[in-house]
Amino acid sequence: MANDPIHQFHINKIIPIENVAGLDLSFTNVSLFMVVTVAAASLFLYITTANRGLVPGRLQSVSEMSYEFVASMLRDAAGTQGMRFFPFVFSLFMFVLVANLFGMFPYFFTVTSSIIVTFALSILVIGTVVVYGFMKHGLKFLGLFVPEGVPGLLVPLVVMIEVISFLSRPISLSVRLFANMLAGHITLKVFAGFVTSLSALGALGIGGALLPLLMTIALTGLEFLVAFLQAYVFAVLTCMYLNDALHPSH
Repeated sequence: MANDPIHQFHINKIIPIENVAGLDLSFTNVSLFMVVTVAAASLFLYITTANRGLVPGRLQSVSEMSYEFVASMLRDAAGTQGMRFFPFVFSLFMFVLVANLFGMFPYFFTVTSSIIVTFALSILVIGTVVVYGFMKHGLKFLGLFVPEGVPGLLVPLVVMIEVISFLSRPISLSVRLFANMLAGHITLKVFAGFVTSLSALGALGIGGALLPLLMTIALTGLEFLVAFLQAYVFAVLTCMYLNDALHPSH
């Protein structure tokens, strides 16, 4: 069990709440770490900005850099009008980033390795795009599926391709984050398991465990990088999709 690379992703019920109108509303380890993620991110931002100084300290600088990083990303992807979505995008970025980083600690649950969580975040993004797009542009939002300059005979084919592409967005957005976190943690667990298993074989095994140990250290550093990159990719794709809601015409 200790070396089982899949065991770390098991969903366990902490407070069973079953058969509520036919639904299982149990409070699980996934629920717990989502709450912890939101609380930790909120607490960090509050502490680092509560006593803001003209000359920022280290922690205040981290908060301000995070703010400007997301703001710059949103302005580049969706223009100045996109800043109305800043609280939404910033919240998503911080949630995914902190959840990814928490997953690097032993015995912590990696929330973003659960496909239902990443899919729910993706549906939230696409739902925001659709709702805002129709609220702002009405039926003109459907122009998103009809690129300018397409010959009349090709319009049905192009519309079908565009609709399929749009509907695939939540799938690709969720699977990309889920798969990267899942694969990285499994690989890390496998190499760490090699170190443990070989070390139990005596002096010769300890010598053989050196290479897996070095790989584990290298993969740990890589996983911290991936934790940030996946949060960035999720946020930047969100910005690009929100741009479609603001400017649906191609």
